[in-house]
Order: sequence, then structure tokens, then C-alpha cells
Amino acid sequence: MLSIAMKMLFRDKAKYFGIIMGVTLASLVITQQGAIFVGLMSRTFAVITDMGDPDIWVMDPKVQFIDDIKPMQDTALYRARSVEGVAWASPLYKGLTRARMDDGQFQNCNLIGLEDSTLTGGPPRMIKGRVQDLRQADGVIVDQVGATTKLARPGPDGKLRPLDVGDVMELNDHRAVVVGISDNTRSFQSQPVIYTTYSRATTFVPRERKLLSFVLVKAVPGTDLKTLCDRLERATGLAAYTRDEFKWKTVMYFVDNTGIPINFGIAVGLGFIIGTVITGFMFFSFTVDNLRYFGTLKAMGASDNRLLSMIIVQSMSVATIGFGLGVGLASLFGASTRNSPLAFRMPWQLLMLSGMAVAIICTLSAMLSMRKVISLEPAVVFKG
Repeated sequence: MLSIAMKMLFRDKAKYFGIIMGVTLASLVITQQGAIFVGLMSRTFAVITDMGDPDIWVMDPKVQFIDDIKPMQDTALYRARSVEGVAWASPLYKGLTRARMDDGQFQNCNLIGLEDSTLTGGPPRMIKGRVQDLRQADGVIVDQVGATTKLARPGPDGKLRPLDVGDVMELNDHRAVVVGISDNTRSFQSQPVIYTTYSRATTFVPRERKLLSFVLVKAVPGTDLKTLCDRLERATGLAAYTRDEFKWKTVMYFVDNTGIPINFGIAVGLGFIIGTVITGFMFFSFTVDNLRYFGTLKAMGASDNRLLSMIIVQSMSVATIGFGLGVGLASLFGASTRNSPLAFRMPWQLLMLSGMAVAIICTLSAMLSMRKVISLEPAVVFKG
């Protein structure tokens, strides 16, 4: 019976491809828009992702996300180091500075200051130079995207050339020498990222009473991170989050305070509705055209459950094929934009949600047809 159901499905090629296209369209829109949304949200905590060494981030309790800097006193670093279970703690400066371009224009950049002795929190990958080169006089490391786009400078032929090792920059009226180019995760603001030492960073920016942005903490192996966060909060009076907790705190800030989720939610919802309408209409039309076959089978003794199982097999078959095609097209789209500014990330959780959405679409479509088959009288088929 199941083989008969598949032959019925493949025989009507026009409606078969129409159903497949409806499911493929829904799968493509849901997966593509979902992947762009996930990629965009992952860029909000790009700095946290790139700093893989620290287990815990200590900050002012009023900090809402990674770029919401509330400077602390330097004594917070020493209080954090004194807590039981802390293997090491390093200071981190994060803020904005202005780079003066050769044409006199200014470009805002993210400035990250690393502890002078350990350089903890440095770039995840280096393309040119070494992280240790930051110890050179006036040394800075620039991320590759910023060096090739917003910080590029005109060459002898008048064309823009990427910033390179050995070039001199002017950061807030201070001299800086590029000693390395790093490969960073693109940030949400898409501003160039510049690394230097903590002491040098504090000279690049206007002097303030408090300059410590975060304290990066590494836990002693075997220490429960949540317990250590509680100890740090009691000892310092500050907030302490694990890397994953701080990521989610950053994401939820943008979810709660921006229209990004609503915009992408509307796009995904439209894809779901359009896919349901197209697939439902085509599948119902396909079932109506094949009522004579269902009626014949019913007259031959096939039960309603057997006929319903045939419809379910047909719907799940087109769901599997359409989902595969939609995800494949979305993957090709993501691969084609890999080197572009477009954010695109497709985790397995997104594929699971997309698959569930497609299954719901095809189930709703099958339910429209089931009612027609159940109410079918076999005698109708044999009337002249």
C-alpha cells in the first residue's frame, strides 16, 4: 500500500513538483532568515568568543551587555585575585578611540587593552606578526577586516591598500605602530578592532579616574564556575558571569531592546504561512484528483487508517525532499556570502527547528486531505 502511495505521488509530476517547491520555499526562507538572525546575534558577543582563555568575567553590576562599559577601580583586580578558586585574574580595557586617517578623516575603533605581562585575551588568530610583538614601543594589532576596509589608506597609485605591519597610525593624537594583523570574529558594530597593552591603552584614551573595564578570571581546574562566581560577587561587590552567561546576557539585551527579533520573526512567519498555503493547496488538489484511487482501495477493503497512513507517507516524503532542498539552497547562500559583511550562522539547533516547522507545514497540509478521504463513499467512484 505504501508503494502504491508513492506511485500516486510521483505519477502526477506537475502537482508533485508544486508541492516540493512550496515546501522548499518555506524551508529556504525559515532556514536562511534564521541563520542570518543567529549570525547577527552571535556578532554581539564576538569579543567574548574571541577571548577563549577566561572562564569568568567580572564587571560593574549595572553592565547590561559587552559594550555597556561601566569602569571600575583598579582595586577590583586585586580583590578578585584573592578569592579562593581563582587561578589568575587579568585586567581588560575596552572602549572606543579615534583613528586619524591620512585624508584627515576620523574613524572610531574598538580599543582593547591587554595585561602587559601576560597579554591575556589577545587575538584568537594571527595573520601577520605575533601577539608578543605588542611589547614593542607603541605597538598595536589591527583586525584584518578593519585593516582592509575602514583603516585602508591610499597607496602611491591612488588606490586604497590594506593597513600592514610597520604602518604608523594616529590614535587620539598618540603615535601607534602596527605590529600585527589578526583574524577576528566580525563584531556587531563592524568597527575596526585594535589591540594593545593595558598601560598603553590608558594613554591612548582621555584620562579618567576609573579605567578598568573588566576583570578576566581563570578558575582553578575542578572548581565549580557558578560557585566561584558567587564567591567573587561576595568578595568584590561586583557582578561575575561565566562566558556563556555573559554571552546570553548580551544577546538578551539586543532581543529585549531592539527590533531585530521582530523583523526576522516576521520574515520567518511569512515563510511559514506562504509555505503552508502553497503546500496545503497543492496537496489538497493532489488528493482530490486521486480520490477515485482512494475510493477504489476503500471499496476493496482498505481501512481508513490504512488510507490515512498513505497520505502521511506522501506528506512526509515531500517534507523530507523539500526540507533537504531548502536547507541545501540556504547553505549555498551562506557559503557564497562567507567573505561578505553579511552575518550567517547555521547551528544544528536551527536545522532542527526548521525541520520541525516543515513537518508542521506538511502535517497541516495532510490534515486538509485526510478529512476528504475519510468522508469518501466508495460507491461514488463507481457511479457513471
